[in-house]
Amino acid sequence: MQRNISTRLLHAFVALAELKHFTRAAERCHTSQSALSVMIKKLEGMLGTTLFERDTRKVTLTPEGELFAEAATALIAEIEAAFDDMSEYVALRRGRVSIAALPSLAANGLPSVIVEYKHLYPGVKVSLHDALSDQCLALLRQGKADLALTAPGPDVQEFEARTLCSDPFYVVCPKEHALAGKKTVRVADLAGHEVIHLAKSSSVRQHVEILLREVQVVHSGFEVEHLATVAGLVKQGLGISIVPELTLFQFRQLGLVAIPLQSSKLVRPILVVRRKDRSLSVASQAMLKLIEKRLGQTAIPRKYKNF
Repeated sequence: MQRNISTRLLHAFVALAELKHFTRAAERCHTSQSALSVMIKKLEGMLGTTLFERDTRKVTLTPEGELFAEAATALIAEIEAAFDDMSEYVALRRGRVSIAALPSLAANGLPSVIVEYKHLYPGVKVSLHDALSDQCLALLRQGKADLALTAPGPDVQEFEARTLCSDPFYVVCPKEHALAGKKTVRVADLAGHEVIHLAKSSSVRQHVEILLREVQVVHSGFEVEHLATVAGLVKQGLGISIVPELTLFQFRQLGLVAIPLQSSKLVRPILVVRRKDRSLSVASQAMLKLIEKRLGQTAIPRKYKNF
């Protein structure tokens, strides 16, 4: 049977149980003695038993009242703890947020955002999953990530997604390469050059294949999973590669040249993605706001013209 017992009734009962005096209990509850008496009678009626023995000189708990006092005190403590906990989460003194992101963003861009976020909200736990596009969406689908920063794909349609920024592509090559002296590279300039590819499962490869439909290049025979491997192969003169701007930090230390690629078709959108059927927590909302502020379209400086 459903009972509508308010916390006001519980507080009135506990006050009288502790003070054993109607006047003092009414003062603690900021009410009148008559109103307190009415509340106690209402509670006794709901429970179907007498909770207090009353006479002209004292108020004492009945055996049933003593049992209920333990339960009522515990209930009030739990309710107050729940409100205190929720206040901590709402004020961002506690909480957690999980992000899934493409490896390029997870290594270059997001770390500085996370540092700033943890400085603002040190009590909130942040976790980061670096994964390819399909894996980012899988983590979001499974509830293991609150937000995903990923590239477009057919599975994105089941989520709420919007463009965070656009990631233009560059040609990377050794300093001695024929293309190294150019300020920009046209698609036609790639003809006849050996190209080192990322794996077909990567969003980079999917975008590059669209570009290479327009030009005849030589497949180097290398299709690798990691950008560090691409950089090493390019360094040894085994081919050139076409990579997004956000990945260029991988090539910086090897003395390679990065040249902007002229192509309106070859820009990789970076999306911020969330589930349609789940609201973001306060902690996740704050993270999303900071990500958009620091990594949004107008926030990313274009500074990698060359090394």
